[in-house]
Amino acid sequence: MFKFKFSIIFLLLLPLTAAAQFDTIVVARDGTGHYRTVAEAIDKCRALMDTQRVIYIKKGIYKEKLVIPSHLTHIQLLGEDRDNTIITYDDHANINNMGTFNSYTLKVCGQEIVIRDLTIENNAAQLGQAVALFADGDGQYYINCRFLGNQDTVYTGPGKATQHFDDCYIEGTTDFIFGPATAYFDHCTIVSKKNSYITAASTPKDVEVGYVFTNCQLKAAPGVTKCYLGRPWRPYAYTMFKDCYFGSHIRPEGWDNWRNPENEKTARYFEAHNSGPGADTSKRVKWAKH
Repeated sequence: MFKFKFSIIFLLLLPLTAAAQFDTIVVARDGTGHYRTVAEAIDKCRALMDTQRVIYIKKGIYKEKLVIPSHLTHIQLLGEDRDNTIITYDDHANINNMGTFNSYTLKVCGQEIVIRDLTIENNAAQLGQAVALFADGDGQYYINCRFLGNQDTVYTGPGKATQHFDDCYIEGTTDFIFGPATAYFDHCTIVSKKNSYITAASTPKDVEVGYVFTNCQLKAAPGVTKCYLGRPWRPYAYTMFKDCYFGSHIRPEGWDNWRNPENEKTARYFEAHNSGPGADTSKRVKWAKH
């Protein structure tokens, strides 16, 4: 079913000691690396047009708004410690009318990129959409990362792209995982911070698979009791949850039609072999499959 590009697997298993053979660039806020900012390291890769390059980021807080451009491929951003290596920014959609898609902290456009052991955060005030990760390329892997934000935390696009999130932590409020890409979430922890919607897929009609969540934990912040699994941002939204744990915050009906009954004819929503207090499908909407 899934046709992910595995040519980057050689990067996924590299320990830091082995990474040196791939010409590692070290970033450290305290000045002990090659550069003090991640942006400088990305610019170095851009200038050399080099592949198989590792940017190793030491523990620290990096307040940066970053883009990995589309012509960079086979690049790995590797953090020293997931919870203590933090890339953060605070833009939101209503600052100077920048809109949702310019509010990102990290925008990844290159193909076959690995982001590993990092926290990507948008810590803007809750005054509008605020993207932490804008995944805008094909064959991207996100491994053991945290994505912190509120509304619209993780955007996955474009529609023909495939992306993989493995052992990641993703939190947010409304539609905090959204977009058109084929994205596979495995062994991830998904945390709702408000009563709202988890996913807002916009899968194109001609794309066979959109969002697939397997072996994930759906949890909620204290006081959060009413969350939908998803709603269709576009009519043919595709979202599947399989072998996941659902907390009690998942609403009995499970899915919402985004105030448009016509979406019920086209949205592709599936549940299979899930467990937990929110996994009971007896009161699910009739237009979802389970």
